[in-house]
Amino acid sequence: MVMTLARETNDATDYDGAEREFRELLTIADEMDAPNHNVEVFGGNIVVSPWSRWTYAKPMESVLEQLRSHAPEGYSAREAPFKFIFPTSHGALGPDLYVVNLDMAQNDTPFAPGESLAMVGEFTSPSTRGNDLTVKLDIYGRTVPVYLLFDMKQRELTVYSDPSERGYLTHTTVQFGKHVQIPAPFDFELDTSAFTA
Repeated sequence: MVMTLARETNDATDYDGAEREFRELLTIADEMDAPNHNVEVFGGNIVVSPWSRWTYAKPMESVLEQLRSHAPEGYSAREAPFKFIFPTSHGALGPDLYVVNLDMAQNDTPFAPGESLAMVGEFTSPSTRGNDLTVKLDIYGRTVPVYLLFDMKQRELTVYSDPSERGYLTHTTVQFGKHVQIPAPFDFELDTSAFTA
């Protein structure tokens, strides 16, 4: 579900144009009461979608356990609901799982800096798949070193890496049940067999 809400005057008036609109949407999104839903900002909209499905719990935990064993020093693999802000892309995203540098958790705002991320992971659902494959891929592909896209419809994992101003330069896709190499800063083979159980 995509929602476009009326904007009110707020602290974002110090900005111009698209930046001002983005800041206004951030304020509205932060104040929304949407239990059991992920409220994100991208593409000039506030996007409200349900959290992951219960059937994703076991494979998600398997991925998190593997990431915890191979995360760079000082980083933590998590699924706690936080929003990461990507100012140049005018996005505030809440990935399903992520690996983050907790030493950068210093600002007292509801939004964490996107540059604190070493990896993000999204588990597609019928309502999120389109955005996970397009808009989010574009936003993550400019700064986040690794993006794991678990396509629950196609039953496959795509590992994106080498971010650039044009998006990710490298990707590898495997069917669920196979191993796939996760590049630096992780450098290990991820076992996806939990997705076939």
